[in-house]
Amino acid sequence: MMMATTKLLALVLLGATSSIAYFKYERPVQVSGSGQHYVVVDDTIWSHARPDLGDLRLYTGQTEVPYALLTEHGSQQHEHEEVSVLQQSVVGGKTQFLIDMSAVAEYDHVDLRLGAKDFVAHFHVEGQDDLHGPQWVELGDSILYDLSRENLGNNFMLRLPRSRYKYLRVTVDGPVKPADILGAISELHEDRKPVWHTVSPAPAIQQQNKDTVLTFNVSGNVPVEKVVFAIDPSQPNFRRAVEIRDDKDLVLSTGEINRVHMVRAGQRIDSEDDEVDFSEIGQKLLKIVIHNGDDPPLKLTSASLQQIERRLYFDSPERGQLTLYYGDEKLERPEYDYAKLFLNSKDASAAQLGSEATNSAYTGRPDDRPWSERHPAVLWTAIVAAVLLLGALALKSMRTVTA
Repeated sequence: MMMATTKLLALVLLGATSSIAYFKYERPVQVSGSGQHYVVVDDTIWSHARPDLGDLRLYTGQTEVPYALLTEHGSQQHEHEEVSVLQQSVVGGKTQFLIDMSAVAEYDHVDLRLGAKDFVAHFHVEGQDDLHGPQWVELGDSILYDLSRENLGNNFMLRLPRSRYKYLRVTVDGPVKPADILGAISELHEDRKPVWHTVSPAPAIQQQNKDTVLTFNVSGNVPVEKVVFAIDPSQPNFRRAVEIRDDKDLVLSTGEINRVHMVRAGQRIDSEDDEVDFSEIGQKLLKIVIHNGDDPPLKLTSASLQQIERRLYFDSPERGQLTLYYGDEKLERPEYDYAKLFLNSKDASAAQLGSEATNSAYTGRPDDRPWSERHPAVLWTAIVAAVLLLGALALKSMRTVTA
């Protein structure tokens, strides 16, 4: 009984831990100097590693090197806070109001909630810590608009330098009344921008009735997180709905692209959005459908699928060749203290991945299936033999009774 329990425990542990002999693929990692380094997860890794990247392992010799797997979201992470709007009034013939920012430590955007429709207005912003102070600091100007009638959307965002003033004073030059100022939300955007990586070749583009359809082929387990369009500068203003579909024409996600360049009421408006965010993994074919309505197709010059870059961060070992291994379907995800306590260094250096090769030490994991699944022929032979034997015994018994 003790021996059987020991064997079972050994099999469980064998299935949970890593061994170089269990990985199908290997790639040398070249680092320069000491300190924190990282390697970028490229298309080759995505094609042969598990979709969750849980089978990636770094080794120097026979020693496992801990790492932290990070998705380089960058400034995609924003902080939002509802703030109060005060004293909406008319001063000198212009709408003026205050925003109480005292509950926010730092901010660089304020998203207004406005009730006005079909307008273009100039918003001038000043900052001050003392609500009744005589000197207000200039923080900048923004052109806000609502062009619903032209089907060109709106923009209600005040863009500011990173600020800490407790109060903002906003003066509006345009057809926005005090009653139209309904509320505000402060935002703080991270300085570090996301790192994007193109993951697809150029698409096939065709017109289907009123729609422009772009067909992308995607390799392996590569995740896709946005589509980016390049549109000729000569393209007039537009606003188009976009759908992302799979190979069965099922809608996976929707979005919108637009361009607005115009002068309205003496104010210049410049706004462009040529990207649609979504998230898909494991789709080998994606169709991007631009609904043109009754307008001519857009003047597309190119388009690409992109993903946010994934990186493996690690501290360079003191000695030995560093190698990245992957291709073990049964390996559990690693749990390193290094990852739990990880601090991203601004001085982290990129390490270079060599070409992928089949692991020369690969043997694969021991077959842990039940004996009956590993030897079905023997099992069925035994069953057939048992049936024949029982049949023979039954026949012999019948003859004895008859005699």
